[in-house]
Amino acid sequence: MKLESIKESFDALRDSVAEGWQQLRQSAANALTRFRPDETSRLPERKDIDDPFFALHGWSMLGGEVFEDDKRVVVRLEVPGMDKQDLAIEVHDDMLVLSGDKRFDREDSEGRWRVMQCAYGSFRRVISLPATVVVDRSKASYRNGVLRVELPKAEPRQPKVTRIKVS
Repeated sequence: MKLESIKESFDALRDSVAEGWQQLRQSAANALTRFRPDETSRLPERKDIDDPFFALHGWSMLGGEVFEDDKRVVVRLEVPGMDKQDLAIEVHDDMLVLSGDKRFDREDSEGRWRVMQCAYGSFRRVISLPATVVVDRSKASYRNGVLRVELPKAEPRQPKVTRIKVS
């Protein structure tokens, strides 16, 4: 009886971990963003960094949310540590494209970097829009590291029907 109970508990734990891992992978697949550092990123030199995972610094999660109601689509993206002038927003067909350049902010004193988990450099994040939007009436704001883009929906178009005479 006790062995069967332990087995059931272990199976439930394994299923829970597997489900959580699958949700994390699906969520991360969309939010994982590549950062490409260059000389304008102002990163410290490799010799000044002790973090063994520093080689992975080119990737980061830009978490986001997409909300839709009858009149608009609202996209919120977490892009902390940036100035609003370093962000560019475009709409290409049914895709919202956010690009920018995140620069490293140096400390004034001498020392070594023990942990570096933030990504720096230029990046591009593409988000599918669930509806056709009116770009000219869209607006964006940036506050507390969160970019909010509000895109009014376009009026649905009726399909155009043209008769062709058979001769």
